[in-house]
This record gives sequence, structure tokens and C-alpha cells, in this order.
Amino acid sequence: MTPDLAVSLGSLRLKNPVMSASGTFGYGLEFAPFYDISRLGAIVVKGLSLAPAQGNPPGRIVETASGMLNAIGLQNIGVERFLADVAPRLSDAGATFAANIYGRTIEEYEAVAERLSGLASLAAIEVNASCPNVKEGGMAFGATPEGISLLTGRVRRATGKPLWVKLSPNVADIASIAAAAEDSGADAVSLINTIVGMAVDHRTRRARLANVTGGLSGPAIKPVALRMVWEVCRRVKIPVIGIGGIQTASDALEFLLVGAQAVQVGTANFRNPMACVEILEGIEAFLREERLHDIGDYRGKLLP
Repeated sequence: MTPDLAVSLGSLRLKNPVMSASGTFGYGLEFAPFYDISRLGAIVVKGLSLAPAQGNPPGRIVETASGMLNAIGLQNIGVERFLADVAPRLSDAGATFAANIYGRTIEEYEAVAERLSGLASLAAIEVNASCPNVKEGGMAFGATPEGISLLTGRVRRATGKPLWVKLSPNVADIASIAAAAEDSGADAVSLINTIVGMAVDHRTRRARLANVTGGLSGPAIKPVALRMVWEVCRRVKIPVIGIGGIQTASDALEFLLVGAQAVQVGTANFRNPMACVEILEGIEAFLREERLHDIGDYRGKLLP
């Protein structure tokens, strides 16, 4: 018996619930030498802005206990080069892909969404309302229900594509912010993005990141991510995409168990380029062992 792994995110049907997380998988093509990238439910590409961006100066990545800090600053090739050079190659590879977008202003978010909307092969747009390592834009919009409502509503009017909103954990009440995104037209919410942290060198007496602070990701944040996904699943009716410290199929299954419709795998890709596909295979093997015919027979079935 082959279990049915297909999941629905609003009107979008994915062949399975395993996606790459934006910022950890390049534009997807970088992983094609390792496996057939069309096997994934979707690839979420590196965040795109209206114009190319250089990001923050180095150092930009620091390894930490059970994780890493990054302050890349959303370096990217810009939406026009993505449309011209990358999207056709993803389509040729048979990949389902979504675009994560970013703007310094709401008008820039709208412009990027409008430009991407004409791309027939694009499965969805994910709004980065949560990046903690840039000095303007996303984090400010994602910090309050009012801000997320304004941003989501404006981008919703700018595109007919399925719209996901990526939420910050660096807030007091993430469930209220998720509900505001839902009320303003989001088709799904994805969470969590990285947690603000820092690292210092006690010998040089300097911060180890040029930006001083950055986003903490990896296994260290999984318990926080799992709790927030559980809270949001209990609050909203739209699908929830779980992110945060997923390294193995067991990790992914925990997010599905608390109600996530799908998951995104991030930092694990740096350590193991096969991580996404190994997690996918592990989920399928678990469902076979449990003699479950459909992933829906397991999702959201956390016992009291």
C-alpha cells in the first residue's frame, strides 16, 4: 500500500507536505544535482525583492549550539532576473515552486506580487512579514495584528495567486497575528521564521555578526516553533505550514500531529543536502508502518 501524501493549501493541491524553506534552498536549482527536485511538495525560493539586493556585510552566519544565527539581509537576484532566468528552469525540472517576497515598503511588496502574478507556473506567493535581520520592512509589518492586516490586505488585492503569510515568532501573541492575516485574505500562514539572537566573542569583545543580531534557526528553536504552530492551528481555519528545527521525518510528523497541513525544511539543508527528500521518504515509511492510507488520518490527531 502506498499512502496518499497529497495535501491541500486552500485551492492549491500539493503531491506531499514537504517543502523547502525560503532562504535555505537557494532558488531550488542548486539542489538538482542531489535529487529530483520535482519530488518535493514545493520549493519555496529565496526571498525576492523588486530590485536585486546585496544583503548585509559579512560575517553573516555563526554556528551555535543546536543551530545557527544568520544575518544575510535578504540578498537576492531581484524579481526580473528570477522571472527571466530561474523560473523557466524550475518549470523544466518539473518542480512546483512558490516565491517568497519582500519589500521595504508595502508598495514594493505589491509591485513584486503583481510582477509575479503573470507567471503561470508559480504555485503561490509567500509574504515575508517576519525577517529579523533587516532594518526596514517585514519585521515592522509583521509585529502587530494591524500591521499584518494592512500588508496582507494590500498584497491580496495585488495578486490572484494563492497567498501565504510567513509569521514572526518575535511577538507577544502569534495566534492573534495569524488570525489577522486570515481575516485579511491569506490562504495559509507559515510559521515560524527565525528568533532574534546574537553571539559575541569573549576574546575580541566583539559581536560575531556584522549586523550584531540575527535570526536563530535549527533544532534549538523546534520546541518554540511546535508550540506556536499548535496555538495557531487552534485559532485559524486556514492551513498552517509548520517551520522550525525540522531535521528528520519524526520532527516533521510532530508538526503534522499538532495540526500543520504541511512543513518547510530549512537549516537542515545546510548540513545535509538530502534532508528534504529523506524526510519525505521517512513520512511515507511511517504511514506504511502505521497502516494509514492517507496523511489526513494522522494530521491533527494529537491526543489530550
